[in-house]
Amino acid sequence: MGLDIRIPLGLIFLVTGGLMSVYGFITRGNAAIYEKSMGINLNLTWGLIMFFFGLVMFIIGRRKKWQDDPVTPRPWERGAGPHH
Repeated sequence: MGLDIRIPLGLIFLVTGGLMSVYGFITRGNAAIYEKSMGINLNLTWGLIMFFFGLVMFIIGRRKKWQDDPVTPRPWERGAGPHH
C-alpha cells in the first residue's frame, strides 16, 4: 500500500527533461542562444539526461517489490510463524 516516491519523481523528471529536450532540439541551430555556454546546447544535453533519469526512476518505482505487509506475507513466509 502507498505510493512509491520514485513514481512521481520519475514523472517530474520525465516531463521536465522532455520539455527541455524538445526546446533544445528546436533551437539547436541558433548560435546566439548558446553563446554564453560556449556553443554547447545545454537544454538538449541536460534535457536528455533528466529524461533518462526520470525514465529509470519511473521504471524502478513501477516494478513489483516485496514489502513488509502483515496482511499478504511474502511467499517464503507463508505458513511460518504463530499464525498457521
